[in-house]
Amino acid sequence: MSEDEFELVGGSGNLFRDLGDPDADLKQGKAVVAARIIAQLDDRQVSVRKAEELTGFAAADFSRVRNANLGRFTLDRLIRMLGALDRDVEVTVQVGPRAVGQPQFPTASH
Repeated sequence: MSEDEFELVGGSGNLFRDLGDPDADLKQGKAVVAARIIAQLDDRQVSVRKAEELTGFAAADFSRVRNANLGRFTLDRLIRMLGALDRDVEVTVQVGPRAVGQPQFPTASH
């Protein structure tokens, strides 16, 4: 195959949005915080059982985070888990216009 047969398309920076997921921003936020939790466990060489001892969160919760099984977690719970690993957490929300082609809220007709 030659390069002419492919079209390179840049992503938005949010894989979930690029795949059309309606909860893209929330899932992206969860994924970012989960990645930070995993990095803390790895950097400190902490097992999920030791993380349970240190934080009070269940070892099973840390296992789910390690396996990217984030459906049971709220974003605030993940942030609390990260904070319990002795991390200061600062959340920034950026609001801007929607990209072209993204779904919009329906307008009210009066």
